[in-house]
Formats: sequence, C-alpha cells, structure tokens
Amino acid sequence: MKNTHTLSSLLFIVLIAACLVSLVAGYFVINLPGRAERAFGPASPQLSPWEHLRLSAFLLWYGHDLTTPRDPFGEEQAFKVELGESTVAIIARLWDTGLITNPAAFIMYLQYSGLDATLQAGQFKLSPAMTSIQIAKTMQDATPSEVSFRILEGWRLEEIAASLPTSGLNITPEEFLKETQAFPAGYTFSDQAPEHASLEGFLLPDSYTLPRDLTTYQLLAVFLNNFDAKVPAEIRDGFTQQGLTLYQGVTLASIVQREALRDEEKSMIASVFLNRLAAGMRLEADPTVQYSLGNQLERGGWWPVPLSSQDLQIESAYNTYVYPGLPPGPIANPGLTSLRAVAFPAQTEYYYFRAACDASRLHVFAATLEQHIQNACP
Repeated sequence: MKNTHTLSSLLFIVLIAACLVSLVAGYFVINLPGRAERAFGPASPQLSPWEHLRLSAFLLWYGHDLTTPRDPFGEEQAFKVELGESTVAIIARLWDTGLITNPAAFIMYLQYSGLDATLQAGQFKLSPAMTSIQIAKTMQDATPSEVSFRILEGWRLEEIAASLPTSGLNITPEEFLKETQAFPAGYTFSDQAPEHASLEGFLLPDSYTLPRDLTTYQLLAVFLNNFDAKVPAEIRDGFTQQGLTLYQGVTLASIVQREALRDEEKSMIASVFLNRLAAGMRLEADPTVQYSLGNQLERGGWWPVPLSSQDLQIESAYNTYVYPGLPPGPIANPGLTSLRAVAFPAQTEYYYFRAACDASRLHVFAATLEQHIQNACP
C-alpha cells in the first residue's frame, strides 16, 4: 500500500509539472505575435495564424540581425532596383554589396510586414550603417531626395515658373514669381540693377541637381550663385569695353538670345545691335515686342508669332520699335554664349539683319537699308 501511495504521488507531481510546462510554453507561444509586433511593428493582415506565429518566432530569434547595422561606419551608396526584378534577386544583391547582415532574416521581415510585395523599382541611396528594417522601409519609396531641373536658354521667368509643377520641387509658380520680383543683396551684381528690377536675366540657364525640399529662397540662391560663379570677369570686363554695365550687357544678351537661332551668329547679331545703339538708332528687335505682348496662347504662348504692324506699335517701355536704346531690363535669361557674344561682338559695319530665305535658320546682314530691303525674300 505504501509503495502504491508513493507512486501515485509521484505521478501526480509529474502531471502537475507537465501541466505547468504546457501552460508556460503555451503562454510564450500565444504571446509571440505580441512580442514581435512590439519589436518589429504590425504584421501583414494577409498572414494566416500559423504564418503569423512562425514568422514572429523567427524574427524574435534573429532580431539582432535586423536591428543592428552591418557596418555602423559604412558609406552611403547608390542601389538601383530594376523594373520587374524579383525580391530574391534584390535581397541577394543587398547581401553581395554588404548592405544587410542576414538575407534569411531580411526576407522573413519582408514577409512578416507585407513589404515583400511593395519593394519599388528605382534608384535608392542605402548604407550598411542602416539597419535591415530601415533599408526595407527606404525601398518602399523610390522618390529621389534630389531632382534634376533645367532652365533653357531664352526662357523668361514665367516659363521657368511653368516648369515647376512637374519638376518634383515643392514650389508653386505663384511663389516663384513673387520672389523673383525683387533683386537680392549679397551678390557681385546686386548693385548693378535699377530700383524695382526683377531677377529676369540673372537665372543662368543650366542643368541643376537640387534637393527636393528646397524653399523658393534657396532655389533662387542656387541660380544666382551659379550666375556669379559661371559669368567670369572677362565677360563683365567685355561689357565695360562695349560701354555697357553688367545689367545692360545682360539685357542686350537676352535680346541676342531670342533673335539668334544658331550660336555661330550671335556675335554678328550683337554687333548689329551695338552699332545701332552707337548710332542712336532704335533696336527694332521683335523679341522685345513679343515680351511686351505677354502670353498669347493662340499665337504661340509667351513668344507670339507672327507679329503684325499693330503689334509693333504696342505701348510698352520694352518695345524697341517705339522707344530708342535698350529696354528697361532683360526680356529673358540668356546663356553664356549670348553673354559672351555681347562682351566680344564681331567687328562689322552691319546695321540690319533678317532671316535667310533658305530655311537654314541663319540670317543675312546688311550695312544699309537699301541692302536690307534687297535681302527680303521674294
């Protein structure tokens, strides 16, 4: 009887212990998803209960590989994901390039969070100093931190503004145009502009790589600093040799920019206008009339064509058919070749030019009005 009683007691104790172990194990199993969520964020709602439990356990076991950078001092590098590239191929390249610590843990995290189906194609900037979780989240947005922006030669301020909505910059055309109406201090040309001058002419045409989050003020500073850096002293001295201030040189260059269709003719066209200025003749430049007319959608937008005799009489200080001398300011933003053409014009006796009749986009030049009339197309 005694042995039977002892055996029963032992069995009872074993049973109790087994129950306790089961309870403890069950507690930990049941709480795995909650612990994983606290550590790694919410799981994808697409997971089945079993997948949720399995992936939670895996992430908790390999959590260190997901939350510790592979190289805390690693440098940023470009990483491009091709359109249609598989998740497995992407992860293999992340491992090969030294960006992640544990490829298996990385793919398990993607599956757990549902991010495996939303990796974006595009160009990313990644670093081994980022954790695997940070890398996975970064690759959900292919929007670059920088944008490319180009100002074309001969664009007026309104045309630059019109390109902003599709540029990727968070600057509206209205904001841009408002800020360009005042000439800023702090630049080598700041004291050159007359009172109430806008920035027309001083936003140097070029290709720019810009941070996406630039403010309007910062954007204009980039353009103006570029003008300061790329318009050398020799061009500024060249304007002086022509009897022009920097502001006047930019103004004339803007007219040359709009008149010339070929770079090789710019110095010739500049010489015509400088000769006319020296002789006290009106410039009679069509682009100044176009600038005066403004945006006329039915006639080509900001540079309407053809011009009528009535257009040539429009009342505007910019109309060089009506008023002698240079207009009050630039009519567009000239490129370096146009600026250089005014600073170093061809030495000619020409006072007239008109479009050639052979569709070459060149001009024919004349020293007298009679010759100019003879150059007209039949």
